[in-house]
Amino acid sequence: MLLGKKSYYVILVSIVLVLPISLVAGDCTCERDEVTGNNSNNAALKYKLGAIAAILAASALGVCLPIVGKSFPALHPESNLFFLVKTFAAGVILSTGFIHVLPDAFESLTSPCLKESQWGKFPFTGLAAMVGALGSLMIDAFATGHYRRVHFGKPTVEASVDEENSGDHAGHVHLHTHATHGHAHGPGPSATPEGLTELDRIRYKVTSQVLEMGIVVHSVIIGISLGTSESLDTIKPLMAALCFHQFFEGVGLGGCIVQAAFKSASTLCMALFFSLTTPVGIAIGIGISNVYDESSPTALIVQGLLDAVAAGILIYMALVDLLAQDFMNPKVQNNTRLFFGANLTLLLGAGFMAVLAIWA
Repeated sequence: MLLGKKSYYVILVSIVLVLPISLVAGDCTCERDEVTGNNSNNAALKYKLGAIAAILAASALGVCLPIVGKSFPALHPESNLFFLVKTFAAGVILSTGFIHVLPDAFESLTSPCLKESQWGKFPFTGLAAMVGALGSLMIDAFATGHYRRVHFGKPTVEASVDEENSGDHAGHVHLHTHATHGHAHGPGPSATPEGLTELDRIRYKVTSQVLEMGIVVHSVIIGISLGTSESLDTIKPLMAALCFHQFFEGVGLGGCIVQAAFKSASTLCMALFFSLTTPVGIAIGIGISNVYDESSPTALIVQGLLDAVAAGILIYMALVDLLAQDFMNPKVQNNTRLFFGANLTLLLGAGFMAVLAIWA
């Protein structure tokens, strides 16, 4: 199995349920913000409820667009348009890791509220981000290697090599693999009508599950932050930024889900889980807003470490599993217009998400 279906969702649900408890635990060393009036609180609550609906709709639309779009030629996973949209989404995910999540982790773990602890004496943020990236690599490599051995096995690889050296080019099939990406460029013996081999699909299965895990960690944290905030100046821009962010993260994740060819039940579960994480985080934040203290040492440490790990995961997945895998595809390498279009949409996605950091 990749990440056994049951254990995979148990891990994600545990993050959602345990995180709020961890964040509110601990004694406060810094003063909390002054409590605003009832009118301001009521107005903030209305915007939070609106944010739940808006972000839920944006998330669901983003992740479902590639799933539904496979029935339409223009939005089919193998179309150039879909490829460009997916590249734009990968730029959004990359910028989210570098510009939004990682700086938040640095801010939490270098807060003045932790000045008397050991946290300021070592760059734990960088360490946690590195652990997230390396952990993603190890899961990626282990799961892909396991499936490769199960589905292909050593004899199949040897047979392919023998066939290539036999000189019988009439029925020749060339299966070229990249060790760094763990996928094959076909069409090979197991290629599908879309040109993806079974090993390609395994890679997309691993990518989609690890990517969703990284997104879920960050989404819950940012949802709680929005839900506990009482400032309209914070809630309004954050709501708009999250709608944009969740939509295009959903497109990137949805593209991997479609190309992995999950069964309908698994596809629905992954899409639903992604769509619900941020709204659930906001709801949790609303529920604990009276007792939540974002400046307590425990809250800062837990949030900082999880943000750093999530940043490492997102950066690794965006660069290695989304961008490198697609940019090294012969389809892109042999098509100059598509290659430059992919570079342009990548820069636009990363740039737009970076600009949003001005407000949120």
